Amino acid sequence: VQLQASGGGLVQAGGSLRLSCAASGRTSSNNGMGWFRQAPGKERVFVAGISWNGRYTSYADSVKGRFTISREYAANTMYLQMNSLKPEDTAVYYCATSRQAVAGTGADQYIRWGQGTLVTVSS
Repeated sequence: VQLQASGGGLVQAGGSLRLSCAASGRTSSNNGMGWFRQAPGKERVFVAGISWNGRYTSYADSVKGRFTISREYAANTMYLQMNSLKPEDTAVYYCATSRQAVAGTGADQYIRWGQGTLVTVSS
């Protein structure tokens, strides 16, 4: 299974972007998935997660109310809708597949990672 993240770019503060994460190969819908981000000089941190069936989602406090995670099973794709973007959201965003049916917040719970897509928010 390979994950391909896309949708990053340059946006002004207050703007929106939608990230996509397409899975290819021998995919499974039995695993949770998540988004992480890594700002320059900082550790990779959890942003949002979604359970295998899409019923349960979780968010970092810093993005609650602004970001929405979803997944489209027919297309083997996960999304991250990002609204009201702030300069501090600037980072490389990575999608990942959890080893479990739910999506935890720890990076060590994820077994497969996409290559990352850069989001830059200007002030």
